[in-house]
Order: sequence, then structure tokens, then C-alpha cells
Amino acid sequence: MKFSGTTVTTLFTVISPSILAATGYGGDNHVGFDALSNRGNARIVLRQVRETASASGSGIRSSEMTAPQTSSAQAAGSETATATASFSLHSINPTAIPLSAINTDEHATSTRQLKHTAAPGATPTFIPDAPALPNAALLKPTDYPPLDQVPPVDSEQVKMWVEEVKKTGVVIPGLEPSQPGGCSNNSAFAMDSDRCWWTCGGCTRPTDIVECPAAMDWGLTYDDGPSLYSSDLLAYLDEVKIKSTFFVVGSRVISHPDILQAEYMAGHQIAVHTWSHASLTTLTNEEIIAELGWTKKVIKDVLGVTPNMMRPPTGDIDDRVRAISQAMGLTPVMWSRASDTSLFDTDDFNIRSGKTTAHEVLQNWGAIMKNATSRSSGFIVLAHDLFEQTVQMATGYILPDALSHQPPFNIQPIISCQEKEMKDAYLETAGSEKNSPIISEAISSGEVTLTGSANSAKKTEESKASSASFITLNIGVWLLLVVTVLMTV
Repeated sequence: MKFSGTTVTTLFTVISPSILAATGYGGDNHVGFDALSNRGNARIVLRQVRETASASGSGIRSSEMTAPQTSSAQAAGSETATATASFSLHSINPTAIPLSAINTDEHATSTRQLKHTAAPGATPTFIPDAPALPNAALLKPTDYPPLDQVPPVDSEQVKMWVEEVKKTGVVIPGLEPSQPGGCSNNSAFAMDSDRCWWTCGGCTRPTDIVECPAAMDWGLTYDDGPSLYSSDLLAYLDEVKIKSTFFVVGSRVISHPDILQAEYMAGHQIAVHTWSHASLTTLTNEEIIAELGWTKKVIKDVLGVTPNMMRPPTGDIDDRVRAISQAMGLTPVMWSRASDTSLFDTDDFNIRSGKTTAHEVLQNWGAIMKNATSRSSGFIVLAHDLFEQTVQMATGYILPDALSHQPPFNIQPIISCQEKEMKDAYLETAGSEKNSPIISEAISSGEVTLTGSANSAKKTEESKASSASFITLNIGVWLLLVVTVLMTV
């Protein structure tokens, strides 16, 4: 069932930010609706879907793809104005779950077996001199903090990480933590451009990865796993021979170490997505260090390597979080934007909660494709592998459509789209135990400020040498004057 120009026509409803707040769309979630609604932007919510499939000789009837949806705006009984928009899918997976079945329900479908499993001691062939794979069966959950909670900061392990951060010399800005609730609960912080708070305004720094440099390059990423459904995604990625970056949650690694090993051994990039998926700007410095530190540790305990990239949950990052991440050898990776209100975010995460429908996700995908093909650079899209619904959308619709696109996208992990090798994605194999290659470049260029570091020491020695030269020169001048005076006398 490969559709040739499958057309999806969608009827939309425009509603106000106040209604969005009442229906749950204005909250602090993965796509930053709170920040957008504060700017007074209207919201578009799916009300009804009518699909027609045009298949060349396939005999597919439109009724097979039709799944009318009732939106939260209808439930609120709002007065609405309507407009029609459409987009086309170039291809759909023949085994795709019907859109009408991808909803808030969990169907408990069986997941596919892991193809890439490796015995302890195995090494990946795609990373030269990589450490041997640890025995995941020896992982003890009791050696780690409670799952899905911000880790305590009074442990000896966290205290050691705090001291290590201090010793790096990276300057941590003295910014206060934000309050939970996003921009509306932090109006002063939201207006402070010096914080460079991504959540409220989309601010980024040169040290953030926000796109792929080359046009038509797609940095493929999936957040919040590993989960039971990650095996289905892995199987599909293997079938179509593409690699991704998985931003993993430390607590999920404890639950599914075998899946993490399968992702790594299959050639995918593994990166940090914190321990408990907390909004990092709401935490203290020590709590941020604990979130990142424990995730780095459990990944190394399972894989034998330590990632040097991270993605902040919900994109919640400011200069304080950036500095701590950089001090811990982690480069922040965001997702691309076409404008302040147009993000490269499928919003697949919210299908399970009912805040978004499968049809809305495809509409988001259509907008992403339109923006992606008009860019002079590549792009990064936010998607997830935590829920059954997110994986069904990826393997059934989004990836098949992308793979059929002409001209073709170059789909690859973040490290690859940054024109680096997979070995550069891990501290043990990148040639530096301290900093990722990108952070090292930033330090060299002065984009990351250090105090008390090797750079500072070098500058101090240069200053001392300069002072010594100045003193020597002055002594020489005085001696010359004395000799001149004596000769005159």
C-alpha cells in the first residue's frame, strides 16, 4: 500500500489562547505552548478530518483512511471560524496502524524482538578502540537514585561531581531557578534577554546545536526512551538502513538496559536526556548536576562509553543550564525553528494524553516538510520513542513519507550531520576525557568562559612574561640614560 500523492484535507478551528488554557493546550509541555500563547497567538486545533487517497491502480478507498476526530475546541462549545488546509504524504508503510486507531488508548500490541543483541565483552565495529560492552545483567537499580525523581544532592557521588564542575573553571552564571509553570509564572525571567531562556523566546547560543549545516540534512532524533516500543522503531530503522540519535532518560535506562545496548550496537548515537525528565531551569545547580551526572553514569555502566551531547527536557535551557552542561562535557542539542511560532516539532508526545490527535501530528509534519525544503541549512526534528503512539506515527507515516521525498533527505544522527564521526559522540573515544569536540572548539574560540582553568593559567603566564619583559626594558632604558649623563659630564 504505497500511496502516490495521498492527500489529507483537514478542517481547522481557530481559537483564542484563553480557550487553549482551559482545554489544556496552554500548559507547560513539550512544544512550549505556554510561551506562544503569552504572545497572544491564535491556536489551530483539528476539528474534523476528511481524507482522500489517490493511489495509482491500488484501488484504495478513501473510507479506509477516514477517521473524523472531535477536538477540545468543540467540547468547549466555542464560537469558531474555519479554514481548510491540505498536504500530501508521498508514502505510507503497508503495515501502518490506521490513524483512527492511534489515539489515547494503549492497545498492548506485541513488540518486535531486538535484532541487535550482543554478549558482554563485545565491541562495536563502527567505533575504533571502543571499550568492551559491560554485562547489563549486573546492573543494580539500588545503586542509583529512585526512578523518575530528581536525584538527592547529598550523596558522595553528587558531591564529587559538583567539585569536578568547579575544577573545570567554566563560569556558571548566578541566575535564579525559574518557577514551575513556564513563562506565565516567570514574566521577569521571560523578558530578561541576558538569560537566553529557550522556553520563552527560543534563545540559543553558538554552543547549542540547532540544525545541520548542510541543506537537506535531517538530524533524526528520538527522546524519552528506551521503552518497550523502541524495539519496533529499531526494527524499522534497520529495515530502511538509517541511523538516529536517541536522547535517553536515565530512569528508562535502568528499566531497559538491553534496549539501550541494542540501540548502541546497531550504530545509533546515544545522548543524555536527564535522569527524571525534569525542567532543568527550575532546579538548583546541584540538582542539574545530579540529573546529568547520574544519566551519564548509567549510560556508561550499560555501554562502556559516556555521551557528550544532551537535550534538555521540553527544551528548557538557559545560560546557567548551558554552562553546567558544558562543564560536564555535554553539548546542548535543540530542534530547529522556522520562526518564533513554527518549530520542527511533530507534537507526537501529546497523542497519548489527548492534547493532540494523529491527524494533527501529520499536519505538523506537513508544515515541517514545507519549511525544511526551503531552508539553506539542514534541520533537526523533535520526536519520541516512549509511547506506542509515537512509534506508530514514526514507522507508519512520518519516516515512510520522508524516505519517499524528492529530492531525498540525508537522514542521519546528530553527530554525523555535524560532520563528525561516531567516535566523536563519546568521551572515551573522542580523544578527550573532558570536553566534547564542539565544546573544545567553543573554549578555544572564547565562546565558553573559563576561570582558574588551563586557559586562564596560560593567560596568566603570558601576562607574567609580558610584565617581566616590560621591567627588563625599563631597566635597560634607565641604564642607557645613566651612561649618557656620565659621558656628558
